[in-house]
Amino acid sequence: MYIILAGYNIDLDALKDKKSVLTPETFSSAYARISRSPKSVSELRAIARKEITKAREQNRRIIFEMGHHAVAEHSVFNFDIMDISRFAVEHLESHRLMSYTEASQRYIEWNSKFIVPDELKKSKLLPQFLKTIRIQNNAYQKLVKKLKPFETKLTKPIEDARYVTSLATATQLGATMNARNLELLIRRCASSDIFEVRTLGERLYNLVIKIAPSIILFYEPTEYDKKTYSELRKIFHRDAETRVRHKDILSSRHCEEQSDKAISGDCFTNVRNDNICSLVDWTQNGDDKIIAGIIHRVSNISFIDALKQVKKLSYSRKLEYIKQAFKYAKLYDATLREFEHSYLTFELIVSAACFGQLKRHRIATITAQDYDLSLGVTIPDTIRQGKQTDLFNKVIETTEKTYDKLYKELPQVAPYILTQSHRRRVLLTVNIRELYHIARLRMDATAQWDIREITTKMLEQAQKKMPLSLLFCGAKNQFDLTHQKFFSNQ
Repeated sequence: MYIILAGYNIDLDALKDKKSVLTPETFSSAYARISRSPKSVSELRAIARKEITKAREQNRRIIFEMGHHAVAEHSVFNFDIMDISRFAVEHLESHRLMSYTEASQRYIEWNSKFIVPDELKKSKLLPQFLKTIRIQNNAYQKLVKKLKPFETKLTKPIEDARYVTSLATATQLGATMNARNLELLIRRCASSDIFEVRTLGERLYNLVIKIAPSIILFYEPTEYDKKTYSELRKIFHRDAETRVRHKDILSSRHCEEQSDKAISGDCFTNVRNDNICSLVDWTQNGDDKIIAGIIHRVSNISFIDALKQVKKLSYSRKLEYIKQAFKYAKLYDATLREFEHSYLTFELIVSAACFGQLKRHRIATITAQDYDLSLGVTIPDTIRQGKQTDLFNKVIETTEKTYDKLYKELPQVAPYILTQSHRRRVLLTVNIRELYHIARLRMDATAQWDIREITTKMLEQAQKKMPLSLLFCGAKNQFDLTHQKFFSNQ
């Protein structure tokens, strides 16, 4: 893993003064005083630049003693992160209030580089891990060639061939984060049981601590970070012992025993099945609440009174509110904020490749289970059309046998060997405004087919519950057609 501190924000006036210390801390110190000082912002910045020691002391007091953590967000850092596994990137990018741009295997042919977990380097299972990686890599190269006849303007062979590559695949990204979120990331990394993730946090910390010592203080894992999920998991397993396990649920360890069935297709199921997307919860009377929110915004009545009024409206009158909300909207316009007042929760079964795109929607609430072999794998249609299913399934079978052995000895690193076709359950909660954003990007004709299919299913189910609010929801390439449908005569 290689990480370079590529940049950070500095006061431009500091560049003119060779005596000034180049650090983003001056912004945090100066801006923290805005609310209580009559001095201009520029004066406060000048004071912070001139008295850097005092500015740092002030940061520590205001941010950590007084609890005004938001001022740390004025200090921003840029990192080049290279030779990191896709598995570790999932941990990094679970922090949604940061910015990432990652190398894509959809567009870049993979060079077969991968990360060997440090935990495996002295393990007797290392040879099998490496052998399985080679099988995956060889299959990738074969599929790139075999899928060439199915190439289109929107689909390249490398896009679907990557489904046999592992989460140990090395990648790179550029990341931008403010000090507040960087500190949280470092602390969360420190609490991880995965060496690569801990290393990520340590290296980020070592790069910034000399530049900005006053705004990165709580970098050690807290009891909350270390124990919350583990204690919850203990409670779950304790209660689970009193319940009879459903006979249809396969454990990850059982999947290997079912390998004969798996090769025939019983375990390696295609992405298209009815269980991959379930709308499990939603705001009752969601349409009414969004319209009431709009009324609340443009009037002086309470929300309760607005909701009472909406309930008395006819369908056509409710439709009028929704139409007006979109009447002057362009493709690049965000949906009105009032659409955040209703929510939808979906339980999804997604491949690692699909999850890699889904997790980028950081405003959504996304929680995920571990990868689960009993959920099967997602097989691209081009693999079937190219009659490469046998090759694909043989790789999966070998991969899962290796996973099973890794899991027994080093469970925390076992997911490294899984492919991007392997699946996990995800609980996704979005407000209606965010669903508009997801649908515009992920249902578009240029979107990757895996996430496009699941987003389409999400919208189909959601529109049954909130048909008015989601009337204009869809792919960006359909935006103009939808708009014309309702406003062609206006």
